[in-house]
Amino acid sequence: MNILIFIVILFILVVSHEFGHFIVAKLNNIRVDEFSFGFPPKIFGKKIGETTYNLNALPLGGYVKIFGENPDDESMTGPDSGRSFVNKPLYVKALVLFAGVAMNFLVAWILLSIGFMSGLPSSVGAVPDGSVVENQALTITSVGANSPAEKSGIKTGDKMVSLETTTDSTKLLSSNLGTENIQSFVLAHEGEDIKVSLIRGNEPIDITVVPEKNKDGNPAIGISMDMIGTLQLPVHKAVWEGLKLSGDVFVGTAVGFYNLIHSAIIGQGSMANLTGPIGIVGIVGDAASFGFIYLLSFTALISINLAVINLVPFPALDGGRLLFLLIEKIKGSRIKPQIANWTNAIGFGLLMLLMAIITYHDIVKLL
Repeated sequence: MNILIFIVILFILVVSHEFGHFIVAKLNNIRVDEFSFGFPPKIFGKKIGETTYNLNALPLGGYVKIFGENPDDESMTGPDSGRSFVNKPLYVKALVLFAGVAMNFLVAWILLSIGFMSGLPSSVGAVPDGSVVENQALTITSVGANSPAEKSGIKTGDKMVSLETTTDSTKLLSSNLGTENIQSFVLAHEGEDIKVSLIRGNEPIDITVVPEKNKDGNPAIGISMDMIGTLQLPVHKAVWEGLKLSGDVFVGTAVGFYNLIHSAIIGQGSMANLTGPIGIVGIVGDAASFGFIYLLSFTALISINLAVINLVPFPALDGGRLLFLLIEKIKGSRIKPQIANWTNAIGFGLLMLLMAIITYHDIVKLL
């Protein structure tokens, strides 16, 4: 079931991204030869007008084949060259390339706006003035990789009820739970078994965790927490808050991605910080178990991640192609088609290699 949900989510996000490229190309009289979900081999296809629409067997992405995006003699000087991407003005080419990212952002905005209309989990400290947050609970917002919490099975979204030592039955109840109180409790019971009572979905669970010293030398279990409740807004406020949250998540994701790349460059990166399709399937299952709104929010988060990744100035990505346009603008002439095509082909191969490595590490984590 998790795999099916993941494929549906991927279908929505990939098709919306590629539709952005498709519709802007069509509006600028650029020929689109193919619109595909997934990668070959092809399951089936149908030609409508001048465009062939395909459903392929590997549901890990998609693409539109825009005439002249990878220039050759036919697209540059052939009989239909006037409708070729390569012969359009730079601003038109930039709009076509950027349209996919814009669609991913728009999808996230729509999903988060629907979430706010329906009732979206929100931090109590970040709600609009005059809004009421219902069903407040101290909620785990992140779990550190390889932390005691992760090893013991604590998950993001779990609601904290109480902490209790198994030796002297010292207990911290929901009435006095809070970040500072929990930190003090953990500090006072380093190396001891602590029973953590949680609510996961609607089910109460108990998990035993043993605090370990973190990189600062302080006992910790490796979680971040916040007071989370359900925020439901009228349509006009929901749309505005959906836009604001989409922007905040976009900036936060971009900064996080920059830090990830920087860490990799200076040799401090870790594959534990990356998750591929197999890992995402598990996360999708966790989100779905908490309810439809959580799944909606997670889909919006993936959509924004796709937007940020596609803006990275790396060959074969939209950001790489936009970088080529900038170089052409600065130098006042085209980059040689052979150079651009080979660079994008090599970039695509490297991306597929990276995907294979990340998938391998996802499998290792499951074993």
